Amino acid sequence: MSSFRRLSVLAITAAAATVISATGPAQADVQSLRGRGTVDVRLIGINDLHGNLEPPTGSSGRVIQPDGTTVDAGGAAFNATHIKNLQKEVKNSVLVGQGDLIGASPLVSALFHDEPTIEVLNKVGLQATAAGNHEFDEGYKELLRIQRGGCHPTDGCQFRDTYPGAHFPILGANVTSAKTGLPALPPFWVEIRDGMPIGFIGMPLKDVPVLVNPTGIKEIQFGDEVKAANKYANFLDAIGVKSIVLLVHQGDQVTSTGGGPNACNVATQNPGSYIAANVSPKIDAVFSGHSHQHYNCVVKDPAGNPRPFIEGLAFGRELSVVDLKIDRRTRDVIRGETKAENKIVTRTVTPDPDVQAIIDLAKQKVAPIAGRQLGTISEDIVKLQNAAGESPLGDLIADSQLAATQTTGNAVIALMNPGGVRKDLVYKSNKGEGDGVVTYEEAADVQPFGNILQTITLTGAQLKNVLEQQFTAKRTFVLQPSTGFTYSWSASAAFGSKISDIKLNGVAIDPNASYRVTANNFLVGGGDDFSEFTKGTALAGGPIDLDGFAAYLGTHPNQSAPKLDRITLLP
Repeated sequence: MSSFRRLSVLAITAAAATVISATGPAQADVQSLRGRGTVDVRLIGINDLHGNLEPPTGSSGRVIQPDGTTVDAGGAAFNATHIKNLQKEVKNSVLVGQGDLIGASPLVSALFHDEPTIEVLNKVGLQATAAGNHEFDEGYKELLRIQRGGCHPTDGCQFRDTYPGAHFPILGANVTSAKTGLPALPPFWVEIRDGMPIGFIGMPLKDVPVLVNPTGIKEIQFGDEVKAANKYANFLDAIGVKSIVLLVHQGDQVTSTGGGPNACNVATQNPGSYIAANVSPKIDAVFSGHSHQHYNCVVKDPAGNPRPFIEGLAFGRELSVVDLKIDRRTRDVIRGETKAENKIVTRTVTPDPDVQAIIDLAKQKVAPIAGRQLGTISEDIVKLQNAAGESPLGDLIADSQLAATQTTGNAVIALMNPGGVRKDLVYKSNKGEGDGVVTYEEAADVQPFGNILQTITLTGAQLKNVLEQQFTAKRTFVLQPSTGFTYSWSASAAFGSKISDIKLNGVAIDPNASYRVTANNFLVGGGDDFSEFTKGTALAGGPIDLDGFAAYLGTHPNQSAPKLDRITLLP
């Protein structure tokens, strides 16, 4: 039996065992425990690690404290030490994840399809995690391989001679087969501590199909988070699991960065808060992720009882700790005794040697590629967008994609999705490569997805529709344009009528004319809700986006940040 199927069976078996312990031959043992008070259990959660095995750099490696000062944080070896220290403080603990532990990773993990990160998570004893959207970056079948083990079907085993798979289940309570409607991932997991069963329901956000390449998830579908959570909370409750925790890869934005890791300054009407407040009263705590924010809130469930709702930044900078007190008689959490706190993963502790050894091996294997110089820059080129939504780094990447497909695809315009721009290009040397030098590793960290560039034909009218789809009631998602392509958008205009003055090299776009437009295969497939791209014709394939970016840097030495004059914001 494969490890993936074995994990699924074990989840059911563990849960069913609680029924036997309550009603079967072991009844006397359970009765002898009742009346003995309570069991303390510490839950330790990590979210949005994104394969950051080495300490993240820049602002991605700092935490803002309540007094406004910052502290350097993160790094898997430091994380492992903090986890061990937190576990030593209590007899019973469970280490869990809230998704995006892999995917959009730095080269040291991404080059090996995140197998080093899985090995680290195995080493620290992760017991279960929710799937996030980035767990599906390479498709559902690749996620199954990550779970089950086995060498990559194309690249083989490059990190170790074999890959045993994840020793923990990757949960997806709202992920089902498009053909049968049956679970496509294990929906829950049960851990038993000191005789008390604790159920963990895990799931990604329902919007995964608009966040990843749709061709890789054609065989599965993603349902409503609240409905799925309630379904399995009822099931767990029915089989005797009364202490239930939700691990959901959906969270909230915050209204300000002040207040530190344990403030509750979440914006109103956010999807994470909605889920936390509306899932079944049988769920005792909600661990969240996805938004890369930190907050520590208490929400009331539908029955009016309090429960924690918590998220701990991203990249391994914080651990979310929830201490539960479980009544032996009822097996349920005593809500009034629950304590929650986000703990900063400082770098002042001794890094865990076993985890550091895994990281060092990955660094050694990636070094010949990682340190190769691609080009040079004359200043920082950042991904931060201005008020119009335009970013210097986004523009630069769009320029590189246009250059990569002008000959092979006859492209005249390129558009880059901002979510695919993951890190800044920093002028200052950080690994001894020299100021202004851009290495392969730095470029790969900027664009870690390995998307393929594709060029399609769109009419001018369709091109306008693409731009209009940047703005919906749910989100504003401004695509980054290549040089020569300009337009304006109005903040006050109605959805569907925001775009005006579209020009290519100073000439107005003709609604009836045809234009060759380049984007990555994620966008061309309709990703990020840009369905208009799927209407393009005469598709021509191009290079991998990173290769195009590398080639452009090589032919444009001392590259400066492009001037932000391609998108104009109107009232």
